[in-house]
Amino acid sequence: MRTLRWSLARYGMLAAAVTAMVAAVAALAGCRGQLSKATGQASAAAVPLGASTHDISVGGVTRSYIVYRPTALSAAAPLVVMLHGGFGSASQAEKSYDWDAEADAGHFLVAYPDGLNRAWNAGGGCCGAPGRTGTDDIGFITAMVSAIEYAVPVDADRIYATGISNGGIMAYDLACQTKVFAAIGADSATELGGCPYPVPISVIAVHGTADENIPYAGGEGDGTAHIDGPSVPAVNASWRRVDNCAAPAVTTAGTVTTSVAACPAGRAVELITIAGAGHQVAGRRTAPARAATPAHRPAVHGA
Repeated sequence: MRTLRWSLARYGMLAAAVTAMVAAVAALAGCRGQLSKATGQASAAAVPLGASTHDISVGGVTRSYIVYRPTALSAAAPLVVMLHGGFGSASQAEKSYDWDAEADAGHFLVAYPDGLNRAWNAGGGCCGAPGRTGTDDIGFITAMVSAIEYAVPVDADRIYATGISNGGIMAYDLACQTKVFAAIGADSATELGGCPYPVPISVIAVHGTADENIPYAGGEGDGTAHIDGPSVPAVNASWRRVDNCAAPAVTTAGTVTTSVAACPAGRAVELITIAGAGHQVAGRRTAPARAATPAHRPAVHGA
């Protein structure tokens, strides 16, 4: 299998970095269990061209998600799961993070799940009502993937998850608790709730050193959720150990330091550190929606 290539392209460090999980669309080796097909789901016609909204029942709770299907699609299509931040939504994420355009260019599917009460139960009590009540977001997201696999031919070796803030923390939780994903990408996020049985997986993280909501050096942040987690470099190092990676190669260009570790079976663990950047989509001064004032900023990121 070929090495996953992370390309830093158009619109700044994060969108660039996490988009790169599929912009390169290289297959990864390794064992990922394809979920059994969801009972009662419709045929491929249920995912029309463009964006469509779908409902699924998980544990007696109706959950919703958006799927974007480009006009041209690979025979066995890669799938990206894009997880919104706290106080965000599926529709906000679709409008804000440019994944539809990447799907058009790369011929892959994008799924935008909706967190209950605009948040994800991402471990360690985070975040919002789902974190307090133990919402089964792992069950929802894996059932969503299964439903999409039922409706459209999906390459089980090229299923990816990415997210920002609360959504990035949820991506780590998916890496820790499932065997579905080939790689995850997290922006402005850390890992919470422990990861006792991780499986090898490619990981890319993007984080600013001036992030006050989820501090780069770890500890409790100042955001709405008061997230208190390990440092970003410590999380990255833990995944290098899981993946049995070589020592990382580190380069710095201006304010951006990139650490890339090559790992067996074509995997990679990467950390992009942006000096002076805060809790934001890297490469942008503010979040792309509802970030005009400090009062509005948590509505996108929710950390």
